[in-house]
Amino acid sequence: MIDRTSYLEQLHNAVRRSPITAILGPRQCGKTTLARTFGEGKATIYFDLESQPDMQRLQNPEMMLGALEGFVILDEVQVMPHLFNVLRVLVDRPQNRVRFIILGSASPDIVKNVSETLAGRVEFLELSGFHLLETGGDSLETLWLRGGFPRSFLAQSDDDSMIWREGFIRTFLERDIPQLGISIPAPAMRRFWTMLAHYHGQMWNASELGRSMGLSNKTVRSYLDILAGTFMVRQLQPWHENIGKRQVKAPKIYLRDSGILHSLLNLPDLHSLTGHPRLGASWEGFALEQTLQIVKPQQAFYWATHSGSELDLFFPFRGRRFGVEFKFSEAPKISKSMRIALEDLNLDHLWLIYPGLHSFPVNEKISACPLREIGRLPELMQSFTEM
Repeated sequence: MIDRTSYLEQLHNAVRRSPITAILGPRQCGKTTLARTFGEGKATIYFDLESQPDMQRLQNPEMMLGALEGFVILDEVQVMPHLFNVLRVLVDRPQNRVRFIILGSASPDIVKNVSETLAGRVEFLELSGFHLLETGGDSLETLWLRGGFPRSFLAQSDDDSMIWREGFIRTFLERDIPQLGISIPAPAMRRFWTMLAHYHGQMWNASELGRSMGLSNKTVRSYLDILAGTFMVRQLQPWHENIGKRQVKAPKIYLRDSGILHSLLNLPDLHSLTGHPRLGASWEGFALEQTLQIVKPQQAFYWATHSGSELDLFFPFRGRRFGVEFKFSEAPKISKSMRIALEDLNLDHLWLIYPGLHSFPVNEKISACPLREIGRLPELMQSFTEM
């Protein structure tokens, strides 16, 4: 078992501040294990809302939950969305002595009314699969190939990992999406998801995808929103700056888990991956997710102009502006695009994240940083805010 200390600390702080804490993330990413680990040694009651006996216990949820004390964990809460109204009533009672931890595999945008119903009463904690600080830098290639889902990463072999991911994809399409009340044929969504894998790291073009599938722009947009709302896809939004240049307005699309990407592209091992045309895009998406999981910026964007200048990741942090470029190269170099981004976006610093072994300054405003040392980035950012 891999220790998830940082998430446990975040959960501890969240339940101290709010009567309801929502742990959100894709299925099988470790939400239940995290909540149960937190509940060890505490007065905790657990309900699995996919279990028939537990659903029977909650036939009268206000009476059942209102009589409890301590911590109450409600797993897969999106299955019973009417519970949100019940939780609002319970936590507003002066005599309430319960802290609720709700676990869900869909974002508030997918589960209707959760944000409105529980506004001011809930704190959200988003959980992803394992990241490099949890698995260690020596596991970089395994984490990249297999992705961060615990059962995929910890499988005994690459074949076992691939089989688990294929089962995950099938279950997600045939069971999880219908449970959210979404009626889309599994083969159609599988085809769309596979097509997205080939567009991984590229700008969203609904017309092109719609023509390829024989569907309308509105339909493919709804498919994308479903995969984004269930934490399978990331839509990285563009940053706009008043610089007198035509800037790109479409989001970039990434599959959030590199293991799922490789399954959809039928890449079972590193040999297959390193010979594939999407190798660079796979690396970029993997490095991007690792950076976002570890740095945790409040807002994150990419930037691009129609003349070809681009920055893979841009985010403000405590009044400073930082940029990140992801390069699958052992000897990354400064490009014209980086120089333009530094000037046009007025960046305080730009980091080149690459798969090598050594950190080194490229110039006074650009540094190269190995992905396996990405854990140093928050400290480096903090040093700029103190200058």
